Amino acid sequence: MISTVIDQTLGLEYPIFQGGMAWVADASLAAVVSNAGGLGLIAAMNSNGEQLRAEIRKCKELTDKPFGVNIMLMSPFADEVSDVVIEEGVKVVTTGAGNPGKYMAKWTEAGIRVIPVVPSVALARKMEKMGAFALIAEGGESGGHVGELTTMALVPQVVDAVSIPVIAAGGICDGRQVAAAFMLGAVGVQVGTRFLVAEECTISQAYKDKVLKAKDIDSVVTGKRLGHPVRSIRNAFTRAYSKGAGVLRIAAREGDVKNGCVLAGQVASMVTKEQPARDIIVEMFTEAEEVLKGAAKWVK
Repeated sequence: MISTVIDQTLGLEYPIFQGGMAWVADASLAAVVSNAGGLGLIAAMNSNGEQLRAEIRKCKELTDKPFGVNIMLMSPFADEVSDVVIEEGVKVVTTGAGNPGKYMAKWTEAGIRVIPVVPSVALARKMEKMGAFALIAEGGESGGHVGELTTMALVPQVVDAVSIPVIAAGGICDGRQVAAAFMLGAVGVQVGTRFLVAEECTISQAYKDKVLKAKDIDSVVTGKRLGHPVRSIRNAFTRAYSKGAGVLRIAAREGDVKNGCVLAGQVASMVTKEQPARDIIVEMFTEAEEVLKGAAKWVK
């Protein structure tokens, strides 16, 4: 069985994180993934402090396993939620869409293991100096906010640049990609798109169906000219793109997958069925073990 410093240190069964997807990664999904052996993450997204506190407490009622919170640094409530994770005793915080430097000292002093998402070597080095426990190197294949580098290029460069653990994200959907992440030097993976179709995921069925029907070229990046590129599945919204609040919510929660933003990564076309979260994790790592064993036959 694949085991690394990530699962051993954080008390997990598998070295896998569920992505902190806005309007998707609520307490119920985080708890299910944690109960299944991974690290479930609650998305703080644009929640205020008390909204996040309620989700954290709900998650505590649903699982006694480790879970974490993903804090989107662009949120107008980032300062509030940065205090709430300390007050509620959250053990792991991941961050996205920015530099968490202003919060790092107080989080680490509170005993929180901070694991920033990084799209570049420069930010990876900076986060290591500030005391990050590990890093999530996320390639542009992922859904949501994306960087320029692909996972294949980014992960090994970050691994070479830092001495702390690196978790690979972006374009990871099955055991072959998990195995590839380990071959690149990562010691864990973060998966988002495949958990969209976990049976326990509470998003609208229309959103899930949109992911399940996606073809290989159906994802598109919008927002580059505004400096905040986002990957989602092509629909009427992406064709008549205008930046506005609430477009992800109406897709994820109301099921309007025509006019809402259907965030998903490039691996959406590889997702073929809804499954329990536990089955997703076990299937991915069972296949990864077989791939890694089989890789030896190609080395002479």
